[in-house]
Amino acid sequence: MVFVLGVVLFALGITVSIALHEAGHMWTARALGMKVRRYYIGFGPKIFSFRRGETEYGLKAIPAGGFCDIAGMTMHDELAPDEVDRAMYKQKTWKRLVVMSGGIVMNFVFGTVLVFVLAMGWGLPNPETRAVVDGVTCVSPSQGPGPDFALAECDGVGPAQAAGIEPGDVVIAVNGTPTSTFRDVVLATQPLTGTAEFTVDRDGRTVSVPVQVQQAQRWVNDPESTEAAPRPPISQEVGAIGIKAPPPLVKYSAVAAVPAVADFTGDIFARSVEGLVQMPSKVVDLWHAVTGGERGLDTPVSVVGASVIGGQAAEASNWETFVLLLATLNFFLGIFNLVPLLPLDGGHMAVAIYEKIRNAFRFRRGLPAGGPVDYAKLMPLTYVVIVLGGAFMLLTLTADIVNPIKIF
Repeated sequence: MVFVLGVVLFALGITVSIALHEAGHMWTARALGMKVRRYYIGFGPKIFSFRRGETEYGLKAIPAGGFCDIAGMTMHDELAPDEVDRAMYKQKTWKRLVVMSGGIVMNFVFGTVLVFVLAMGWGLPNPETRAVVDGVTCVSPSQGPGPDFALAECDGVGPAQAAGIEPGDVVIAVNGTPTSTFRDVVLATQPLTGTAEFTVDRDGRTVSVPVQVQQAQRWVNDPESTEAAPRPPISQEVGAIGIKAPPPLVKYSAVAAVPAVADFTGDIFARSVEGLVQMPSKVVDLWHAVTGGERGLDTPVSVVGASVIGGQAAEASNWETFVLLLATLNFFLGIFNLVPLLPLDGGHMAVAIYEKIRNAFRFRRGLPAGGPVDYAKLMPLTYVVIVLGGAFMLLTLTADIVNPIKIF
């Protein structure tokens, strides 16, 4: 039941994202004097509609997108008498760019708001990447299986505390192996037995501390596991010394969240651009997933697949993952629409910029401004983009149905 609720809520979140995207186009077009004929969420058969002022609002049966019909988006649009002077293609370049980027901006704003909610409600990844010792403790002799991997109770003084390692120390090397993160310390410690030398930075001083490494049972990553073909953890006897890692998440107040959210959204932008560039190369991975191969966690997902993952997160009471996934989806949607190909927003923006540059050269030659770009001549390329995009979406949807991604 919780899984179904999560799927429905995530699908609703996607619908809100689409609605805000189209509203961004509608609001900016109205503000700049253009006429918005229709504002619809979904495609296919109409469920209902109503009219307010000069705009018809409605909902259609297939929640796979939406559209905002602005009068005169191209020179081929039929215009009513009251639309002739308000036609979009007749407007100044900056106005057209503002309108076409309005939806993209709304996705970025919504994604940023969700990250703010995440920062104040659950926390963002700790920006402290160094191997800082958050505390010293005894070494638990064993660790339970997933999904919690809870450590068994222990008592007494652990090896790190007995050797003199203190909270706030930064471990910079283990047996001479440099360690820049806490994960590096764990990986360098696990293969060890006997006494090992831990080099720490303590208030700017470098201190060498010999520590008697203790053996304990832990669940560790399978060495054959990869991002594309993940394997479950395996149980092993490994070395441990009883130091606590810094908290993985940090919660922020509203004011303190501003720089943290800026940094985190910058990371999301970078990963989204990287994912967009890698999309064509994922076709083979998706095909393998459809034909019975393993489904990699880094393969693209459809709206259905994203909603299923949202349901998994809800079922596991992992609402921070739910919110983060929806935020990431909004940033990716915004970046995807910047691609300068029709029928995407970026394609319309590219046409407007082309006309501006072309006219600048014409003016320098003493010629009048050229006419609007003939979209009919761009239709063959547009159809190619639609067909390829549709095929990719169908392949992704098929993979999500026959071999869905499981994150929990």
